[in-house]
Amino acid sequence: MKAVRNVLEYLEGNGVKYIFGIPAGSVNAFYDQLLDFPEMPPIVTKHEGAASYMAASYAKYSRQLSVCIGSSGPGGTNLLTGAANAMREHLPILFLTGAVPVSTMGLNASQELDAQSLFQPVTKYSVTVLKPEDLLAEVAKATQIALSGVPGPVHVAMPIDVQMGNVEHLSMPKLEVERTAPISNELVKRVADRLMQKKKGFIFAGQGVRNSVAQVVELAELLDWPIVATPVAKGLFRGDHPLFSGVFGFAGNEQTSLLVNEGDAETLMVLGSSLGETATSNYNPNLAKDRFVIQLDFDDTVFGRKYPVNIPVHGDMTDSLSQIIDELKDRGLTRPETVKLVERDQGTERDAEYNTKNVLLKLQELLPASTRYTIDIGEFMAYVIHHMEVLEEDTFDINVHFGAMGSGLSAAIGSTLAEPDRPVVALTGDGCFFMHGMEILTAKEYNLPVLFVVMNNARLGMVYQGHTLQYKRSHPSFEQEPVNIAAMAEALNIPNFRVDTFDDLSQNMLDALTGLNGPAILEVALVDNNIPPMGDRVKFLSSFGK
Repeated sequence: MKAVRNVLEYLEGNGVKYIFGIPAGSVNAFYDQLLDFPEMPPIVTKHEGAASYMAASYAKYSRQLSVCIGSSGPGGTNLLTGAANAMREHLPILFLTGAVPVSTMGLNASQELDAQSLFQPVTKYSVTVLKPEDLLAEVAKATQIALSGVPGPVHVAMPIDVQMGNVEHLSMPKLEVERTAPISNELVKRVADRLMQKKKGFIFAGQGVRNSVAQVVELAELLDWPIVATPVAKGLFRGDHPLFSGVFGFAGNEQTSLLVNEGDAETLMVLGSSLGETATSNYNPNLAKDRFVIQLDFDDTVFGRKYPVNIPVHGDMTDSLSQIIDELKDRGLTRPETVKLVERDQGTERDAEYNTKNVLLKLQELLPASTRYTIDIGEFMAYVIHHMEVLEEDTFDINVHFGAMGSGLSAAIGSTLAEPDRPVVALTGDGCFFMHGMEILTAKEYNLPVLFVVMNNARLGMVYQGHTLQYKRSHPSFEQEPVNIAAMAEALNIPNFRVDTFDDLSQNMLDALTGLNGPAILEVALVDNNIPPMGDRVKFLSSFGK
């Protein structure tokens, strides 16, 4: 039996549903054997980088291991950005790359690359397998590492001859995922002691609470404390919950900023946030100033990076919160009959002006409330964070953390594969589209009903705005000759519509582009010269050189 077949049996046996990537000579043996595994189809993309973003989104929403594969050399380097992104988002992805035969290593073979060394800084584990009989064991080891403790990406380089080497039938290794140890009763009581003092405070929630939203809300209601979300956590909490304040950080809300900067909270409870730049509004010192800080996370490396922590709690988020909630209830704490209404920004009013804000609000009005929006990187992202409402939980995917242009396009595909019944809209810009826009063909080939909304302002909008704020000018090359993206979609035989005025947005038009047996493109041709609502980021950029 070929060594690579054992790998495919192992992956299928552990619930892998899709293989994202692009076939090539150094992984041909893998794809040849994959023909015998019809329940694990390959998702063949147009670029390996896009495949890595799809794998990330699939891992996030399926809560399972993703597998992504690329060739030796350029295929591997194209996957590196996705690996770094997955490391930042704590997503379990097994990256497989081909490699030149062991006998030709160091001889300048075609597409030779030391992928192991390149992947080491952006994965939890990276290895090159040199013997066929070791391939299965290394893939199993990498998979266990990816799923254990703090989840994250891993990488295995597979030389061609190692994949094709014949091995005796090996017994399948058992996947034993190591979970984070539960927090001690002493630590639970210590946290509860502080919380029972009923001092004023607020909960600061990051992406680490994605699978623990019910527990966060229950704790907030017990304490009668406001909930503040980071930009990447937008969409996890319904906007109509009386205790939800809004977003703090990049493009955050004004009342939430006042709550953090000028509020009388004495306790800050940080849940699932590494307190990075975009989450803390450029490391705003007011976040923790004169406050008692309790921080819960499954990653103990986040404690004390920038802000002092009085009580660090290292453990699984759901389990830790459940233990704390139970302790508070045992001490007699109960949810008030009526929780207080947190002061927050009034809902954004929409008028008929043809600008980014009004277009996004109109789109949301016309699309189902359950729609998940995967947000790419561009100036429109600030409008999404600041203005769009969260009508149902887990309806925004905003990757401002790592900020890879084009990731939102592929995230929509991964999300649709993970949750086929949820409507998905990718919000992207022309700059991102020109990087990874051909993945609309991937969506077409796999009959995925994603609506790709392209905000086309014929410029690199975020770069333009940043330079204009920082230097009071921008290079003319940031603006480009306008391109009719709807016409491109037409040439690809993909349903499309081009919006040139606000009146072009209608229910009938959107109904014609959604619920199809494949993707559609809605191009919004719009140059909006308003400064995006980036919050303190505007002051940050404007302050340089002063």
